[in-house]
Amino acid sequence: MKKIYSIIVCAAIVSLPSCTSVNPYTGQQQNSKTMKGGLMGALGGAAIGALTGDRKDALKGAVIGGLLGGGIGSYMDTQEAEVRRQLNGTGVSVSRNGNELVLNMPSDITFRSGSADLQPEFSRTLESVALVLNKYRLTSISIVGHTDSDGSATYNQNLSISRARSVAGVLNSRGVNAMRILTRGEGESRPVASNATSSGKSQNRRVELRIIPQKNGF
Repeated sequence: MKKIYSIIVCAAIVSLPSCTSVNPYTGQQQNSKTMKGGLMGALGGAAIGALTGDRKDALKGAVIGGLLGGGIGSYMDTQEAEVRRQLNGTGVSVSRNGNELVLNMPSDITFRSGSADLQPEFSRTLESVALVLNKYRLTSISIVGHTDSDGSATYNQNLSISRARSVAGVLNSRGVNAMRILTRGEGESRPVASNATSSGKSQNRRVELRIIPQKNGF
């Protein structure tokens, strides 16, 4: 067991060339996503190798896992910076969940009430998103439509699907391969605010776009 623990510690050290980085938008130090990816990849690779009981296999797994995890993290770090630059001032919020980028597109910039037709200014925003997606092709895109509780559950489910497909259609028309895009609708089932108020309903009428790394591409 001591040998295995030593290998895992070495894996962590190999995968940690830098523990922190500066957020270009806040100027503050933050934990490096590349570092985290490298650490998790190294530990995972070491653990798999250790299961064979072979020290060489464990060390090899740690190195390969560290490079894989760090590579994905670095790739998504760079893509995140470009996404934020392209969407600055558009009303689309960008957040990070591990190695996934989450773009939240509220109703006031996307669709009119009860409609799946994109507003013209939002189509231009999606063109900016497509530019980034076409540059970083080792990612998949999940598009999920959501609605408020007005109308029947069946109506809202169909509307949420139509809205997700409208977003996908624009991205595809701007060169994003349809094989990279997955769409679905959640209807009114996943509110982020109370449907008892107009402001809450506005928050619930949204489209979420997740940019997810294709691990088999690294």
